[in-house]
Amino acid sequence: MANTVIVGTQWGDEGKGKIVDLLAEYSDYVVRFQGGNNAGHTMVVDGEQFVSHLVPSGIIRGNTCIIGNGMVVDPEVLINEIDYLKDKGVDVSPQRLKISEKAHLIMPYHKGLDHAREAYNKKKQIGTTGRGIGPCYEDKAARRGIRFIDMLDPEFEEKARLIAEEKNFFLEHFYKCDPVDINDMIAGFRAHRERLAPHVSDISVIIDQVLRNGKRVLFEGAQGTHLDIDHGTYPYVTSSNTVSGNACSGSGVGPKKIDRITGIVKAYTTRVGKGPFPTELFDETGDFMQEKGAEFGATTGRRRRCGWIDAVMLGNAVRLNSLTGFAVTKLDVLGGLENLKICTGYKYRGKLIEHFPTGLDVLAGCEPVYETLPGWKEDISGVSSYQELPENTKRYLDRIEQLTETPVEIISVGPGRDQTIMLNNPFRQ
Repeated sequence: MANTVIVGTQWGDEGKGKIVDLLAEYSDYVVRFQGGNNAGHTMVVDGEQFVSHLVPSGIIRGNTCIIGNGMVVDPEVLINEIDYLKDKGVDVSPQRLKISEKAHLIMPYHKGLDHAREAYNKKKQIGTTGRGIGPCYEDKAARRGIRFIDMLDPEFEEKARLIAEEKNFFLEHFYKCDPVDINDMIAGFRAHRERLAPHVSDISVIIDQVLRNGKRVLFEGAQGTHLDIDHGTYPYVTSSNTVSGNACSGSGVGPKKIDRITGIVKAYTTRVGKGPFPTELFDETGDFMQEKGAEFGATTGRRRRCGWIDAVMLGNAVRLNSLTGFAVTKLDVLGGLENLKICTGYKYRGKLIEHFPTGLDVLAGCEPVYETLPGWKEDISGVSSYQELPENTKRYLDRIEQLTETPVEIISVGPGRDQTIMLNNPFRQ
């Protein structure tokens, strides 16, 4: 298997965790390169469910996993996740889980500010998870962040105290919220440092050596292309770059090291939180997708909005990520629908738009142009080969390939590892 980047092509929740777990079989290392615990990956192994928010999905396979410098990490959440995985018999030792010394720490005041802002801007809420992700990335850009390497420094406490005093001023005097107890925060980080210090490394050097030794690396993204801070539906986006290019800057490798880029696409479209969604359904078909697909966020538990697949959006993801192939997930959910629709363009003020618009107001005003295909009644969750799929299922997949000019390489027909069809498996090389 060549070195591969996995990215979401929609608004996240595409099923990346399962695909990373699957492809980890053909990898030696798995690196997550952006985001924080505002994303969740769910994997089902032998009927048992595993949920991770920070630790890369490959940990279930026994891979060496790396938390990249492009991530922001809540140390308390990470420690709880390590303990959760240990209790399930997963090896999460410092030899198996490494943390970039350059990754930024989510502090208690980041979470306080996140909640305070959403409460203050009730009419213009972004719909954040409230986990401090955005404020942490803000401090990173403002050069006011605290990294893991800082936590190991003897002057950490002085630096953290100084920044916390500034944040408390805003919490108390602008947002009229309770301040962070700085002494409790410092005491907590002393304990975090003791637990996490053995995991902290210069991961760029580690990955470089791994690649020099001919090992295979899988780069795991979180969220989806259209939540990218630059290329997504701004401002209803996350606070990091979710596109494939960030696999390099978020882990410390050069672009020549990347061989394949696989985009994960759900067989329909979902979105959590606010923001425009041209193909969203408000009828019984949307309810059918939500209920059959169990569309609730792994991190927040929020109900996901559902709609038809959008080839305009997928074409945008193909271009932004240089996708070499698709993994289509939750295809089984569509079984039972008489007809299926694929959005092939948008109408805006009487004009046809064939490319995903940048302007939020334009996208919000777009009316989807649909192509209708016949559905299938069969339950495909037990199908193990492409040949066994109903003809209408094959037509649906073929049309996605044609519209996006990108091959489908993986088909998921259920949450289990064995409910996956690999087409001309390019990863077993």
